[in-house]
Amino acid sequence: MPAQHPSVVFIGGGPRTAGILERLAANRRGLAGGPMRIHIVEPYEPGSGRIWRFDQEPGLMMNSTAADVTMFTDSSVLCEGPPIDGPGLAAWAAGVRDGSITDVPALPPHVREQLRSLTGSSFATRQLQSKYLEWFYRRAVRALGSDVTVTVHRDTALSVEPVSVEPQDGGGYSVRLAGGATLHADVVITALGHTDAEPDPRSAAWSDFAARHGGFHAAPSYTTDVDYSRIAPGQDVIVSGMGLAFVDLLVLLTEGRGGRFEETSDGGLRYLPSGAEPRLWAGSRRGVPFHSKISVALRGEPAAAPRFFTADAVGALLAEHTELDFRAHLWPLIAKDAGYGYYRELFTGSPERVALGWDEFAERFAAVDWYSSARSELVAAAVPDAELHLDLERLDRPFSGQLFSGHDDVQDAVAAYIEHDLELRTGPDHPETLALFMALLKVYMELGGIVPPERLNARSQEDVHGWWHGFFSFVDSGPPPRRLREMLAVHRAGLLHFLGPGLAVAADDATGEFVATSAQSPVSLRTKAFIEARLPGPAVARSANPLLRSLHGTGLGAEQHLLTSDGGHSTGRLLVTSGHRIVGRSGEARSRLFGIGPGTSGWGAGAFARPGTNAAPFRENDALARKILEAVSGAGRPRAAAAVGKA
Repeated sequence: MPAQHPSVVFIGGGPRTAGILERLAANRRGLAGGPMRIHIVEPYEPGSGRIWRFDQEPGLMMNSTAADVTMFTDSSVLCEGPPIDGPGLAAWAAGVRDGSITDVPALPPHVREQLRSLTGSSFATRQLQSKYLEWFYRRAVRALGSDVTVTVHRDTALSVEPVSVEPQDGGGYSVRLAGGATLHADVVITALGHTDAEPDPRSAAWSDFAARHGGFHAAPSYTTDVDYSRIAPGQDVIVSGMGLAFVDLLVLLTEGRGGRFEETSDGGLRYLPSGAEPRLWAGSRRGVPFHSKISVALRGEPAAAPRFFTADAVGALLAEHTELDFRAHLWPLIAKDAGYGYYRELFTGSPERVALGWDEFAERFAAVDWYSSARSELVAAAVPDAELHLDLERLDRPFSGQLFSGHDDVQDAVAAYIEHDLELRTGPDHPETLALFMALLKVYMELGGIVPPERLNARSQEDVHGWWHGFFSFVDSGPPPRRLREMLAVHRAGLLHFLGPGLAVAADDATGEFVATSAQSPVSLRTKAFIEARLPGPAVARSANPLLRSLHGTGLGAEQHLLTSDGGHSTGRLLVTSGHRIVGRSGEARSRLFGIGPGTSGWGAGAFARPGTNAAPFRENDALARKILEAVSGAGRPRAAAAVGKA
């Protein structure tokens, strides 16, 4: 292929890049059908990337059922490009089993066994998902056509340098790789996913403390990449965080150390220790793990699009206010939609539990504000059982205001909370929990499309990426039910203790120990081992990724900075426009330099999604693919060589 053909470089080759490639193929005919070169810089296998790579603990599972995972932009997705349907994870597995899908390398015996038993309601292992993602990537590459060459560089990008110093010049970029090569590109897209970062000052101080006193400290990181071999059998370990990273940690330090679970005669689980396990003491802000995924089905009316949190409602707010406040303007609409979905299922699916007809309740509910006494009075009159009243504040902070008398009180309360959560979400009698799940999911997917981030005040941008994302994850992005049953079994075996809500950790130089305390209980622990069970927050300036550090150091990229009454601060996120163009230190967005993913200031909505949900990541992929093709079609040929040479 002649060198003058336009070129595109993707830095990062995980599922987000694979999704954009699929959209490039779908949109090429209408926008830019000429020859093109694509380079993908990815040290791991393209399609799965680092987070979804095959080479990780075989027992780690996804937190979505196989039926709820697809990479395909189906007909529900409202985008400019043509939708192209295809098999989600469950259908792909069935196709591999029956031989209708053949482009799959030989699978290890344990993965073939998973494949044979997988159904739509199964929670697949991450290893199986990695094979689906890699298959999808290969399919997307083939769909690009014979006049598009795709070259994968199993390498790491060190820097991006513009050919021209002018932000709007179309001269292209040079991408320097760790292996010594330089790629010349018309368009560059950073799609790095979750990246590591140097510890923040507090975590760095804890690591230094542990090193000085012969202890162990694990700063925030992707759980499966941390070496826990220095944690001794029977050692007490403080764990801060009870989300998905904690669930993975529990797997690695129990089954990963030779323990096993067995079914009991009453349908429960018993944990049989190997003797190599440490003893974990877990706590967090809430003091409880993320909610279980839901296995119950809706009985009443099907879930619908948001009724109150809509483009028209947000447009009216934008016309009235220069800046929007998430808590004051948006959250009341989101909460009302959550309540509407929840009560619609309760009224139409379980009419014996309510005292009004749905039509009457819905009309009166629509007429009142979420934070009004009229709404509370309506619910109290219409739903006799107060346990069925939706209380989002209590949902967010289940032990708010509660003081515990001692260790046993905390253990009983947290274990009962987990058992009740499993009853609500896996038993047959509470489909309203699924309705709430669906209502929050639909709003989460809509938020980025109808709320311009630049129209939010600084506090609200933090709320969206912080509190709102955390609340949504707590309610909707929890682990499979089995993981919570396993958590209870490990607790009953004496290898997991709960520290309670309001966890605080300090370092005692006099003893060389970490000290964990709870704001709401007298439970405390002193030990030399401490794990921060969470992913590192975005931090371009402190990133462990050399490309992000380079973008920041050269000024080609900048961290998002929020101006607040106290002067403002950085969020650590790579600043991008609403069209995903990277903004430099000068405040100008570079032409043909894009950034997408969880470490950017864009909304971010994952890489794959439920089928049939007008998924936000697929809409973003389509819009970005069209921007790439438009940029390529206008690229200057002489300066856009795609040759690969030495730096």
